[in-house]
Parts: sequence; C-alpha cells; structure tokens
Amino acid sequence: MTAATKNRNTPSRLALRRGGLVAAAVHCFAGAIAVRNAGGYVAPASTATGLIALGVFQAEYDNTDGVNGAITAEYERGVFRFDNSATTDEITSADIGKVCYLVDDQTVAKTSDTSTRSVAGLVDDVDDLGVWVLIDPTSGALA
Repeated sequence: MTAATKNRNTPSRLALRRGGLVAAAVHCFAGAIAVRNAGGYVAPASTATGLIALGVFQAEYDNTDGVNGAITAEYERGVFRFDNSATTDEITSADIGKVCYLVDDQTVAKTSDTSTRSVAGLVDDVDDLGVWVLIDPTSGALA
C-alpha cells in the first residue's frame, strides 16, 4: 500500500445510531446517557464502575417490569451537552480534551471519585449551560 496521491471517495457512517437489548427493571429517558452494563445490556448511566458509555437514548424505553433483553433501545453516538457536576468535580474549560466521568444519566464530573465512576467520554466544550461531551465507545476514551 502507498500513501494517497489523489482525492479519494472514503466510505463513512453518517448514521451513528445503534440499538441494544435493555437491562431488566430500568426506565430509559430520551436524551439521557445510555451505557452498556457488565451483563452487556443497555441501561441509563449511573455512578458505578464497569459501564461503557454508548451515547444518548433516542426515545423513552420503559423496561421497569421486564426482564433483561425484553425490549430494544436506540441510542446515538456524538457530542451532547450534559449537566456539570459541582464543587471540586466541576468541569472547566481547562478540562477540554480530557476524560470526564458519569455521575448519573444526565450529569458528568471531572474525576472518577476515587474509582467509583465510569468514563463518560471526552470533554469537547464547556459553556454556561453545561458540558459538551463526545460519547463514542470507539473514541479511545476508555484506554
């Protein structure tokens, strides 16, 4: 193989939506952070270790009375704005490009709180309304 010497038509995936089987006894809200739990099921984000941030739920999915895998949820990867944590865990513009952590399904924090939180993604920006986070399990943020 050699380096490119002319323009090329590179295939891409513009649709970053995916789907997954939902964990038992959970209620997923549209716009909330979706994670894959240790059992491989999709669930709302929470303070826990071993979660893999997947993206944001595209609709409301209620599996409160269901078993693991009873329903499927769609989520989308990308850059989304979430609530910022407070006090010493508040994310600032100095944290742009760094990893942030899951507090719940709509809040991110600067630290893992002594290894009790999973990675949310990479801080893309910070504004007065919250923190913009790149959530994509293939971004390398977990490495």
